[in-house]
Amino acid sequence: MDPDMDQAKTYTGGCHCGRVSYRATADLTQVLDCNCSICEKRGALWSFVPAESFALRAGEEALKDYQFGKKSIHHLFCPQCGVGAFSRGTNPQGNEMIAVNVRCLDEIDVAALAPAAFDGRSL
Repeated sequence: MDPDMDQAKTYTGGCHCGRVSYRATADLTQVLDCNCSICEKRGALWSFVPAESFALRAGEEALKDYQFGKKSIHHLFCPQCGVGAFSRGTNPQGNEMIAVNVRCLDEIDVAALAPAAFDGRSL
């Protein structure tokens, strides 16, 4: 694990074309690799942050929403490039959470992370 990733830090990120951009404060020592059908197909790695630790800087009006299954998570994506840089939902306590796609953060060495497996397929 990269020693620079051992605590919550503020990162910037967004979609491929730049239409959607955000700032998020996340602890990348707690990254999840979900095996649900959409996460596997996307290849996403997730860091869950409280809504107040996330600021959408551009692209809100452009975002498209995809929901499936129990429809509890809003899988948002850019309609121009198709990238899903983050999702919105609530945690078990009912608090709004943002799932940041760590692969969409700027200047992150994904190979230096140690993602934990999450069995989303069983939900």
